[in-house]
Amino acid sequence: MRAALAPGVRLLRALPRDSRYRGLTLVLTFLSYTSYHLSRKPISIVKSQLHPNCSTLGPNPHNDSNSTTWCSWAPFDGDNYKELFGALDNAFLVAYAIGMFISGIFGERLPLRYYLSGGMVLSGLFTSLFGLGYFWDIHVLWYFIIVQVCNGLVQTTGWPAVVACVGNWFGKGKRGLIMGIWNSHTSVGNILGSLIAGAWVSSAWGLSFVVPGIIITTVGIICFFFLVEYPEDVDCSPPLHHTVYDEDPGGVTTSEKDPEAVTSNEGPLSLSGQSSVDHHSNSPKEPAEEPEAISFLGALRIPGVVEFSLCLLFAKLVSYTFLYWLPLYIVNVAHFGAKEAGDLSTLFDVGGILGGILAGLISDYTGGRATTCCVMLVVAAPMLFLYNHVGQNGIGTSIAMLIICGALVNGPYALITTAVSADLGTHESLKGNAKALSTVTAIIDGTGSVGAALGPLLAGLISPTGWNNVFYMLIAADVLACLLLARVVVKEARGWCGHMARQRGYVVTTLGQPAVPPCPNTVSVLLQKDVCYPLLSLLHLRVGIAGPPARCLAPVATETFPPPAKAAPGGF
Repeated sequence: MRAALAPGVRLLRALPRDSRYRGLTLVLTFLSYTSYHLSRKPISIVKSQLHPNCSTLGPNPHNDSNSTTWCSWAPFDGDNYKELFGALDNAFLVAYAIGMFISGIFGERLPLRYYLSGGMVLSGLFTSLFGLGYFWDIHVLWYFIIVQVCNGLVQTTGWPAVVACVGNWFGKGKRGLIMGIWNSHTSVGNILGSLIAGAWVSSAWGLSFVVPGIIITTVGIICFFFLVEYPEDVDCSPPLHHTVYDEDPGGVTTSEKDPEAVTSNEGPLSLSGQSSVDHHSNSPKEPAEEPEAISFLGALRIPGVVEFSLCLLFAKLVSYTFLYWLPLYIVNVAHFGAKEAGDLSTLFDVGGILGGILAGLISDYTGGRATTCCVMLVVAAPMLFLYNHVGQNGIGTSIAMLIICGALVNGPYALITTAVSADLGTHESLKGNAKALSTVTAIIDGTGSVGAALGPLLAGLISPTGWNNVFYMLIAADVLACLLLARVVVKEARGWCGHMARQRGYVVTTLGQPAVPPCPNTVSVLLQKDVCYPLLSLLHLRVGIAGPPARCLAPVATETFPPPAKAAPGGF
């Protein structure tokens, strides 16, 4: 008797071909970057074991005169151990930041599958070499520095490659939510890295690096055999990245004809690649020339790249300071052990998962990527201050504050490095050239990596003066990140205002130009003093008011915002 077809297989057969490959791409890229972050986390867990408080372990069995550092791992047994830890962090992060600007250029010109899987295998090698220093009894600082530099360089292969793969498969519709969920790989990798490293940190800290190195190598080999770079490679339909707005003679745009179509990335909503209609689908396909990869300067000229790159610099400064220094902060302030501090620090990444999903969901609904980031950064500043002052008053308070701070700090970071990077890499100014995606992603994340290098370095230099000063530095970075997005936030506000005006029947034109009369089928509304009025006033727009339903050429009364002071009460 033959068994029925397995439920999982029936589910796979019920899914469309495109959905199966999209799901495979999401899973593989998720596992890939989870393993990247999994291999970066052990250094923050092992720090407290490289220089523990040896006086709590009893007398020195070697009868050394120094009773407080006899169990420390040389060369981290001196009073300058925090500076040496900062040097380790920056050896990785500076190399990562420099390599990231180059990595995107290579990623546009090399097969992504080879580039990603090769980088993962090399990352596993150098991660394991750091841990092998324990078994080989190496006490030379330069060994660990060189390994960190090499690891930082090869790990730059990851982010541009995975974002480019996901961007090749998914359009703008629900991109914020999808990538918000997908970007939880960062926090999942940090959590798994903390748990794996914590399992051996007190017994044999070398395994805290060797095991993650083996994991990332294994995932890299799996990606080599199964990753699909482009939908066209398996005869799937490519996504639609942006909308072309065609206006007919009646003045009705595509978004007005089709209720599913919405405004561009400058307006309040995002476009779903599957809900749009390809007006040229019936036309015969002509062989298209392979587009050339965009230059570095050409990518910088894409609107929004510079603002989001600089914002990410400060946002990533805060995130990576927590990544590398939070366990040590918990050990010093809350007086937990190394394993307990590592486990508690994972709650910051749990908050990061929630924050990334929430930021993606909100930005998809509102279309305001910059506004979403700005609001979360503004709220994060006082939360960081509260965590430093009341976060250690009890285990419950500490857990709640870590989750809240993780959500507010990592939410903007996740949104910029995923949905924003993909939006800008497929910007309509590129005219469909998808080869810019990896370069734009590398520029944004490379600039952010400069902040990732500065954060732990500044923390190492400032922490001897007190942890309060470290948190003041983090709060200042949050405020600067918010200010750098001011221009883009204003632009998004203008887009919302124009959308609200169109929804209420206003005919909005640029300043100094006559208003266009509405068509007969346009519903006439009275211009009221409502929430849109102050926004329109600030933007100095002109609004036309349709008269009674008549011909398209019916007289139209216009008013300039703000209205004259002599306006009658009850009118404007």
